[in-house]
Amino acid sequence: MSDLKKEYKCAWDAYTEEDKKALFAYGERYRKFISENKTERECVKSMIEEAKAHGYVDLEEYIQKGQKLQAGDKVYANYCDKTLLMFCMGSEPLSNGMNLLGAHLDSPRLDLKPNPLYEDSNFAMFKTHYYGGVKKYQWVALPLAIHGTVVKQCGEVVNVCIGEDETDPVVGISDLLIHLSGEQMQKKLSDAIAGEDLNICLGTLPLDGEEKDKVKANILKLLNDKYGITEEDFVSAELQIVPAGPARDYGLDRSMVMGYGQDDRVCGYASFEAQLEVTNPKRTTGTILVDKEEIGSVGASGMQSKFFENTVAELLALTEGDSNILVRRTLARSKMLSSDVTAGHDPNYPSVLEKNNAAYFGKGVVFMKYTGSRGKSGSNEANAEYMAYLRKIMAENNVTWQTAELGRIDLGGGGTIAYILASYGMDVIDCGVPVHSMHAPWEITSKVDLYEMRKAYIAFLINA
Repeated sequence: MSDLKKEYKCAWDAYTEEDKKALFAYGERYRKFISENKTERECVKSMIEEAKAHGYVDLEEYIQKGQKLQAGDKVYANYCDKTLLMFCMGSEPLSNGMNLLGAHLDSPRLDLKPNPLYEDSNFAMFKTHYYGGVKKYQWVALPLAIHGTVVKQCGEVVNVCIGEDETDPVVGISDLLIHLSGEQMQKKLSDAIAGEDLNICLGTLPLDGEEKDKVKANILKLLNDKYGITEEDFVSAELQIVPAGPARDYGLDRSMVMGYGQDDRVCGYASFEAQLEVTNPKRTTGTILVDKEEIGSVGASGMQSKFFENTVAELLALTEGDSNILVRRTLARSKMLSSDVTAGHDPNYPSVLEKNNAAYFGKGVVFMKYTGSRGKSGSNEANAEYMAYLRKIMAENNVTWQTAELGRIDLGGGGTIAYILASYGMDVIDCGVPVHSMHAPWEITSKVDLYEMRKAYIAFLINA
């Protein structure tokens, strides 16, 4: 049997020096974006600012004025700075369907508990609750930063970022020294660090004049001096603990990016840039950037909420009229790339993938006909006609692509938002890039794959 992966060419081979210049320029824009935006709120705020510069207007302005949407209009909808929808209206009726990209902006991290601050043995500490699928042992002995939002009782919103400026202090979780870790080393990796042990060290300096919990009191004073917040304000806060520091070029040849949150901001950012490239399309184009995928796409900001569906209804009300059946027809006639990442073949761990159906760095954007686990449980499976349709678009637009599964059949697998959109009857397939160290504090991607993904998304939005 031949090695099927030989049929998928290395994207680098076809690049001119001009192509490489554009590729590395995009890689730098992306590296800068994920360095500066480490929460879904930061991503959405940053994207809205850029979208406005490209002519996008808040859909609420049209709704409040009762103003009809016209071909070429660009609008966005924002839910609590956590979910962002963007649309460029087409010349065809909206009910003919849309070309959609969909990614998620949330990433595995440590969240603070509602009552997080305490003192133990003259250390001020934060209690955390991990979010999403993490290997807990990966989060110890790292420099960590605090990002997030605090809302005071009066309604004032305070944005917090500590640990990113080079003059900032960082925080962290200590690990057990090797000399005393005999018992720990005998445990399974999943048990070596318990969830309740992921406690953040904040400081050891006591506050003069206090009778008890002097170190905790000093931390509260520092936070109050800088942000004007009190201990009770933690109850109405969304504070996340993330790796401190910028994303970096990875490899001596600078061909890769190492950074936090690439699952799935790598696809989210490419989708965002692709949407900005579209002007005056035939079919309306849309980009869906959601929250909560890492915990099942639940809640008001997740893909399972009605926010997307309700927004489509608003678009129709401002174009063809308020009609429930038109909403159903629009969604069913739409086509989508569910923009999410997959596992990349790693020379250090070759046994977890089946080589003829693995994704490889340098071979372009990845189409995954189905995801799920083991017997395809929980998957969306794209039909053969849609796969052929996309092959034609990629060929006509000189996009380098490959196919893959997420690991060997009986080892696991994973899910995306694809099945949720497919429930409307639209054609959906997963499409992203391979990643090394997925869900680790620092993940790795290939710049050439990132660039081919961006090309694929633009080609799809314009031509599907």
